[in-house]
Amino acid sequence: MTPAADGFRMPAEWTPHERTWMAWPGPNPTFDNPDDLAEARAAWAAVARAIRRFEPVTVVCGPGQSQAARALLGPDVDTVERELDDAWMRDIGPTFLTNGKGELAAVDWTFNGWGAQGWARWEHDAKIGADVSDLAGAKTYASKLVNEGGAIHVDGEGTVLLTETVQLGAERNPDWTREQVEAEIHAHLGTRKAIWLPRGLTGDYPPYGFGTLGHVDIVAAFARPGVVVAHSQPDPAHPDHEVTKEVIGLLQAATDARGRRLEVVEVQAPTILEADGHWADYSYINHYLCNGGVVLCGFDDPRDELAAGIFRRLFPERTVTLVDARTIFAGGGGIHCITQQQPRI
Repeated sequence: MTPAADGFRMPAEWTPHERTWMAWPGPNPTFDNPDDLAEARAAWAAVARAIRRFEPVTVVCGPGQSQAARALLGPDVDTVERELDDAWMRDIGPTFLTNGKGELAAVDWTFNGWGAQGWARWEHDAKIGADVSDLAGAKTYASKLVNEGGAIHVDGEGTVLLTETVQLGAERNPDWTREQVEAEIHAHLGTRKAIWLPRGLTGDYPPYGFGTLGHVDIVAAFARPGVVVAHSQPDPAHPDHEVTKEVIGLLQAATDARGRRLEVVEVQAPTILEADGHWADYSYINHYLCNGGVVLCGFDDPRDELAAGIFRRLFPERTVTLVDARTIFAGGGGIHCITQQQPRI
């Protein structure tokens, strides 16, 4: 049986959470020297503390790393130790599901290091989804689809956003058709309508750093049913200018599972065009919704407050907190990428 057949579905991120799960950075190719690792740990800890103001947080640490982690995380953040390769809980962790009957389940996607990229390790991370599901007391459903949590975004009413270069990419699922991918996604998330974006941001692909090959959660995300926030690059000097024009046009023409034409709220990229010697993929879309809060990526940029204003208008009942995400982006992702919500049942 599949989760959907058993009555489970993935709730939207804005529904109440039981807690947030994160993973603690350890020595690996992403943080390849002590200074980088120390900066990453400080950045991850800042996100964990920001979320802890609103809901419980559990951080999975590598063996022997909990004590040092708690010194940065503070006494109110829980830790647990498991073998890890990297620190992107959105992607390596489970996708949690509920059934409206007080039961929790989770999808354990197949993980292969974001398309078996040369810099990635995944011996342990391929197992952490099932581990976290067990720790949460969820019923685990394993999927053969190579997929990550950052590659999907749902509205909680049957619609899911996907990216062609991820689920349909030869690096992940070379033998799957679009129809097969959609069937597997719908069977495991309880969705029934997929909106496909052609690709992600330029900096998310080789030769630019530690990319995911096009995760959707840096490009577009549901803010509520029928409403999507979308990354907009207004500067024609940046290659994402054309990328985001195409994506926004597709979203504006799309309808959701209930037949509604999507309202697209454009959020301009930071003014920074380059970072670490390549095109920046800095994005405010990669935010995290927690109980009563929005934790938003900050870049010490003039557009930080403009983005915060947009999210305050979209979520007037939530407190918007900007957290500097430049170190996280240097590692290949953002705040959404390092967090995973466990919904309240």
